[in-house]
Amino acid sequence: MNVLVAGATGYLGRYLCAEYARRGHHVTALVRDAGRAEGIADLLVEAEATRPETLKGVMDGVGLVVSSLGITRQADGLGYREVDFQANLNLLREAEAAGAGRFAYVHVLNADAMAGVPLVDAKSAFVAALHASDMPATVIAPTGYFSDMAEILSMARRGRVWLFGDGSHRLNPIHGADLAAAIADATDAGLGWVEIGGPDVMTQGEIARAAFAALETEPRITHVPDALRRAVLAILPALPRRFGGPARFFLTALGRDMVAPRFGTRHLADHFATLATDKVRQPQGSRT
Repeated sequence: MNVLVAGATGYLGRYLCAEYARRGHHVTALVRDAGRAEGIADLLVEAEATRPETLKGVMDGVGLVVSSLGITRQADGLGYREVDFQANLNLLREAEAAGAGRFAYVHVLNADAMAGVPLVDAKSAFVAALHASDMPATVIAPTGYFSDMAEILSMARRGRVWLFGDGSHRLNPIHGADLAAAIADATDAGLGWVEIGGPDVMTQGEIARAAFAALETEPRITHVPDALRRAVLAILPALPRRFGGPARFFLTALGRDMVAPRFGTRHLADHFATLATDKVRQPQGSRT
């Protein structure tokens, strides 16, 4: 089957390309700059999903479209509505026109509970459009990525981790490779909705301690009142969206459990240990 991956150069997108190729599919990566994507797929197609005219014909003969397209950090003047909603809608309309067999979309866990957060609202609006389409669809709602946990390790490396409240909220983030495998399983099975997390359910405090353990340093964790998190959330709408947008999502997610059915074999503690070792092995002055 021909599989097109949108958002192919992102953290999850690269794993998706590799996983579908491993399963014997012909993979096309939709990218904005082929120079940044060499070797990730059988075919690279340059297009701007925010500009529907550039998508004409790119899905001819495609049996499955998988989109992990979305804004992580706003840097090019576009907002969540333009990318997480409209760009994905442009992809869906082209998939419909091309007669693609299925459209899979990577959403976010507990979206209903986070209504009012611009990133989540844009994703939810696209999911609504996807469900209104005649296109067979798979929506994947992951808990969060290992890459999202990097800031905890960075704080630990600086000597102290700051947590809101008592650090008892639980989550089970998942490695990109494990998530890609779970997504491929879901599309192979024709599932409509699947919630996915990693194999280890941990509290925020346990994740902080795992970061210190990976660095082999004494845990230094400071708990600040959760009221501070809520106060920051109240003022974020007044900030420029490229600063306030990501923070509103992460601070909202930090205020609740983010636990989904367990999947995968890669453990966050091992991931932290690998990152810590890799950092130590870097020559002085080099970049990770």
